[in-house]
Amino acid sequence: MTEALTRFFGAPRFTASLTLAIIGATFSTHLLRSTMGWPGLIGILVGLVLLAALSLWARRDTLEWHGVLPISILVFTGWCLLSLVWSEYTLATLRGTGYQVAFGFLAIYVALVRDSIQIVRALGDVLRVLLGASIALEVLSLLLDLPIVFLGIAGNIAFLGPIQGVFGTRNALGLIALIAVITFVVEWKSRSVPRSLGIGSVWLAGICLILTRSPVIFIVALCIAVAAVALYALRCAPVGGRWMLQLGLGAATLVTVLTLWATREQVFGLLNAGAELNVRLSLWDEMIRLMPLHPLEGWGFTGIWPSSTPYGWLEFTTGRDYSSGLNAYLDVYFQVGLVGAVAFVALVGIAFVRAWILASNKRSLVYVWPALVLVVLIVTSLAESTVLVEYGWFLLLVCSVRAAQGLSWRSALARKPEKP
Repeated sequence: MTEALTRFFGAPRFTASLTLAIIGATFSTHLLRSTMGWPGLIGILVGLVLLAALSLWARRDTLEWHGVLPISILVFTGWCLLSLVWSEYTLATLRGTGYQVAFGFLAIYVALVRDSIQIVRALGDVLRVLLGASIALEVLSLLLDLPIVFLGIAGNIAFLGPIQGVFGTRNALGLIALIAVITFVVEWKSRSVPRSLGIGSVWLAGICLILTRSPVIFIVALCIAVAAVALYALRCAPVGGRWMLQLGLGAATLVTVLTLWATREQVFGLLNAGAELNVRLSLWDEMIRLMPLHPLEGWGFTGIWPSSTPYGWLEFTTGRDYSSGLNAYLDVYFQVGLVGAVAFVALVGIAFVRAWILASNKRSLVYVWPALVLVVLIVTSLAESTVLVEYGWFLLLVCSVRAAQGLSWRSALARKPEKP
């Protein structure tokens, strides 16, 4: 009996199907909450975690564990869990950390049992369905001349946007469409899918991206275009001269970021996004005002904001309801203090450096995918907190683990020296 269960849960077909189910649920959280409520979503999440645990147990002898899980993930997640000790809203922190750990476990499972191209293919299949469903429901709302209230779809596709599809907000749809563009291009160029399907998928993601009419996402898209060009130049450059080019790109990036930050009001003005910037600035100012009350440890991790103090106070003073701090870096600082913020920046920074080095030096195009996805998450985190929960957190950990598998100092130490 045990042998039969091991064969079933350890079978490649089972892991492939479970990976599709995990990615599908991870990117459909808003849709699942809107149709089934929190109990339905949590039930699905618990079921997937149990199946993933059984699958890992069945494959325990075939997986290489040494050096795979980055220490930076353990440090940040451990500090978030430790915030239960000082949190003034223990139940909300317990829910938030449990939610974070569940998605983290699923991300690590996917990164361990599937290789990079298999992850890209599974993600591509899921995003094709979800983006297609988003356009279909927007068109259906237009044809019926009725909003789909439980999903928040208003039928604005008649005015060429903004649309949000099945993802809750236009920024969420735009972020996922950007990730989809990267995924579909890697699929297409690596010949993992037929050329017609690859091109059609890119067009679908591009249409969704344009129809969001999100200034934030357009800025992120510009950054992705620049990063893609930089990676192409690095991959084409002679090996001996790449380090000089890397230094030049790093300096240029730093200057660009500082310039954009100094002229942010003018940039948002050009994009007709002044009102959106003012909303964020009013929230950030109030968050910064409260940070000195708990500077090192923060108020306690929750992920998605609850309505308890101090979050209720932030909503009261700004006059709007928020589910996040609309900036992942400030949000982390606010929730888990300076220690947590440093741990989070280290997690993101180490993952990005590893992924970027691999994308610059490895010949296979699939190594470009984690690097560009991390650029999307890092830049978007300046205006959204998506990277802290659900699909953002999931992607961050998948990319981090895959990059560690290709470039980990612990793996290097574990290698046995060659005999003379």
